[in-house]
Amino acid sequence: MSAMSEKPEEQYEEPKIYLLPNLMTAGNLCCGFFAVLTIFKGMQHSDFSEAYRFYQQAIMLIFGSCIFDLLDGRLARLGGQESPFGQEFDSIADVVSFGMAPALLVSKAVLFPLSEQLGDFKLGWAIAFIYLLCGAMRLARFNCLANMPKRPGDNLDFRGIPIPMAAGFIASITFLIIHLYNDPSKTDPNLGAWNYVLAATMLGLSALMLSNVRYPSFKKVDWRTKGSLWGVVIGAMFFMLLLNEQTRWYTPTLIFTLYLLYGLIRPFLSKRMQKTLEEKVEG
Repeated sequence: MSAMSEKPEEQYEEPKIYLLPNLMTAGNLCCGFFAVLTIFKGMQHSDFSEAYRFYQQAIMLIFGSCIFDLLDGRLARLGGQESPFGQEFDSIADVVSFGMAPALLVSKAVLFPLSEQLGDFKLGWAIAFIYLLCGAMRLARFNCLANMPKRPGDNLDFRGIPIPMAAGFIASITFLIIHLYNDPSKTDPNLGAWNYVLAATMLGLSALMLSNVRYPSFKKVDWRTKGSLWGVVIGAMFFMLLLNEQTRWYTPTLIFTLYLLYGLIRPFLSKRMQKTLEEKVEG
């Protein structure tokens, strides 16, 4: 028997699985799973006024996935519990919650009417698949970069917009549009030019996920991060806008749009201004 076959089993270590961060990732996956199921329920209704409430529930579940995704990384870094298992588990959950769910949602709730208008029933699915494919590739690239040896002073910025932010942007715009155009007397929403805007937005986000545009990761933010009085006031105002009946439809779109635009204008800002703005947000 060769020496290779005589290795004791003790040499093969199980991956480290930390409870709290991976529970948050499981919550992310759970929200994504139920978002997909809810979208399928909506697809069974030809009348948009009946399907509307299912699409709205799916969007809220995608937002829930965003919150769980934010928490799992923060808990892992706070407790020094980052691990290869958690990284891979998080990426698998993200493909479902921020890739599959938004692609299904937009392809049926918004892009399907566009396909009918252009006489091609597969166009909406093609655009949605491109978004899903680019999101999966972006996650694979992120994992490869994360596993490379780190050096002191390495930049912690994201390369390309993170898929949770891309999904949040798509979901928030869809959330707003189907609310504005929901008319119980019609079987389908008359979105007009918004069909084309959403199609172009999904393609633009697909390219942005694979781009080299730098986005701040805010990985230094944790429970011990010090803030300012104005930071607390501004944060409280955002919570108030989210809870208000009239403004809650617009606030998520505002938040995700600000992040998306910041990455695009960031290269034109001075290093000093970038540092000032990002330190204020982190605080």
